Amino acid sequence: MDNLLSIITFLPTVAALVMAVFLRGNDEAAKKNAKYVALFATSVTFLLSLFVIAQFDPQDTGFQFVENRSWIMGLNYRMGVDGISVLFVMLTTFLMPLVILASWNVDKRVKDYMIAFLLLETLMIGVFSALDLILFYLFFEAGLIPMFLIIGIWGGANRVYASFKFFLYTFLGSVLMLVAIIAMYIDAGTTDIAALMNHEFASGPLEVLGISIGGGLQGLLFLAFFASFAVKIPMWPVHTWLPDAHVQAPTGGSVVLAAILLKMGGYGFLRFSLPMFPVGSEVFGPMVLWLSAIAIVYTSLVALVQQDMKKLIAYSSVAHMGFVTMGIFSANQQGVDGAIFQMISHGFISGALFLAVGVIYERMHTREIEAYGGLVNRMPAYALVFMFFTMANVGLPGTSGFVGEFLTLVGIFQVNTWVAMIATSGVIFSAAYALYLYRRVVFGDLIKESLKTISDMTMRERWIMAPLVAATLILGIYPSLVLDIISPSVEALVSNYAAAQPLDVVAQASSH
Repeated sequence: MDNLLSIITFLPTVAALVMAVFLRGNDEAAKKNAKYVALFATSVTFLLSLFVIAQFDPQDTGFQFVENRSWIMGLNYRMGVDGISVLFVMLTTFLMPLVILASWNVDKRVKDYMIAFLLLETLMIGVFSALDLILFYLFFEAGLIPMFLIIGIWGGANRVYASFKFFLYTFLGSVLMLVAIIAMYIDAGTTDIAALMNHEFASGPLEVLGISIGGGLQGLLFLAFFASFAVKIPMWPVHTWLPDAHVQAPTGGSVVLAAILLKMGGYGFLRFSLPMFPVGSEVFGPMVLWLSAIAIVYTSLVALVQQDMKKLIAYSSVAHMGFVTMGIFSANQQGVDGAIFQMISHGFISGALFLAVGVIYERMHTREIEAYGGLVNRMPAYALVFMFFTMANVGLPGTSGFVGEFLTLVGIFQVNTWVAMIATSGVIFSAAYALYLYRRVVFGDLIKESLKTISDMTMRERWIMAPLVAATLILGIYPSLVLDIISPSVEALVSNYAAAQPLDVVAQASSH
């Protein structure tokens, strides 16, 4: 099917338009219809995406399922996926039906809520599929709007503050990226991502306001894109919007934010920074490695003292994304493989942890850790699922969390042993905060009166968790399912990156 990628991308939007035009009223029947339409649309989108992965050829390191059309004013509509992006499309389509199911008890402006998530799915898939720089930017920025509304309308008590903080942080970071995109177009004469990967941007000495910029134009472009992606992922110290956004967002919003939206930053580094600005990446790579190491340790320590479960898991996400940026800028096969694997794995695990918090929040309407204790006595199934994902989050061997962290650490050890040692300590800290959370919430005596009538997971909640448990376990035992798809494209990326380095940089690297 020639237009399969476009159909997958825009099917949720078509469903949103149908819902907006034809669904009327605010009674129970209308609310239920909105939920069923959203669930049907996201499920069909996932089923169609299976055709993409089934027909995808991992050995072909170029872009596949390519669509190329000219738009008005010289803009081009180019879509396609390679071994790096295809799994992010799959992750998005896999999680969205689960997000809709997890939002089944939403009762406020249900139609609007479902429309927001359907539009968000289109924009997220578009980010991972766009092969034109302008198209990528439009998808990347437009994704802010539905999430801004999801947090601002359906969020908690401080939702307006959190939604504006989220919007301003991510938008301001992207302004620099827009300036860089214009500069790239002027220099290369095209916005075609595939062509830009083969274009050599100047990397000679460059002075701006009397300051010498390493990597020349490449260094400037790298920093501009870095400003946007570092906020998105988010990296320390521009991570402070994330805990607020997570705490205030509804459960479905937190799942999408942690599992998919954060991955756009890592994907941006892989799609733009390494292949298009290899010299800039080499010059500023050590800075990124140290920022990543600081993030892993600092946010893990901050997580230890949190009293809100969502905030603790949010800081945990920042720490895990530190492994991702560290792996990407190790710029070797194991590091980049590990970074991509970690992003896919984190999508399942962090999504499940936020869903687990949502399960007890729906019953008790509080996320304070002190409000719980002894849940294993009333919720054995919940305790088992929560323990499984806690262990996966720590990186227990046999779960997908282990594979990604191990590969990134192997990759970074080849580049900088000090960064590797500091990052490894983060594994210990993650065990500390994760197990401390679990012990306080699940174990102990059931002494709080409010918890003595709490009910275990419903069948709907178990069905939501089951695919996430299966995915985390299968990838932990058989990581080749992911690695076989991504490795050829990663190998090509790493080879091109090494070949693009100036001779003096290569000589320095070989001397270490």
